[in-house]
Amino acid sequence: MEKKYKYLVFDVGNVLLGYRWLDMLIDRGMSEDEARKFYHMMFDDHLWHELDLEYLPYDEVIDLFVKKYPDREEDIRWFLTTPELMPVDRPLVWEQVHALKEKGYKIYILSNYSGFLFMSHTIRKPFMKDIDGKVVSYQIHAAKPDAEIYLTLFSRYDLKPEEGLFFDDRIENTVASKDFGMDAFLVTDEDQLIAKLKEL
Repeated sequence: MEKKYKYLVFDVGNVLLGYRWLDMLIDRGMSEDEARKFYHMMFDDHLWHELDLEYLPYDEVIDLFVKKYPDREEDIRWFLTTPELMPVDRPLVWEQVHALKEKGYKIYILSNYSGFLFMSHTIRKPFMKDIDGKVVSYQIHAAKPDAEIYLTLFSRYDLKPEEGLFFDDRIENTVASKDFGMDAFLVTDEDQLIAKLKEL
């Protein structure tokens, strides 16, 4: 039976990699409650989106965070300059991605990331050897779910949207993908993702 899809597109965070943001903060000595408050302080702030878009240098955005939350300067600078503590490997996912690559699927990345964090989190990761191309928000100053990042993927690699399947952990990004003609699968956990990949 002929494959329905010719290529697969993956987000990175909570798809190809897990994250241990809260554990990282708790390991630093914060209580769970304090860690959760710090987590939301960082990720719910529009400045995190500025990191992903990278109109400003990474260090300048750190300084803006510090200016906004001066009493948390030490924690902010530590959090944003120790990226190696953040990711969690997902080797069982990578095995399935590699198997699908060998079956003939083209593999692409479509992700929101600053350049510094993307490079830090993906360097020497085995799944990068299976990647045929990538569009990351810092490269084009546009982020999911905006149209530009999806359309850049299609045009850069001459892809037909109807021939691809996109994996992402945020519903707004999968909805946008479908709006632009590319099927999408909402990733809720690692086991569910692996099960889906095995079906392809």
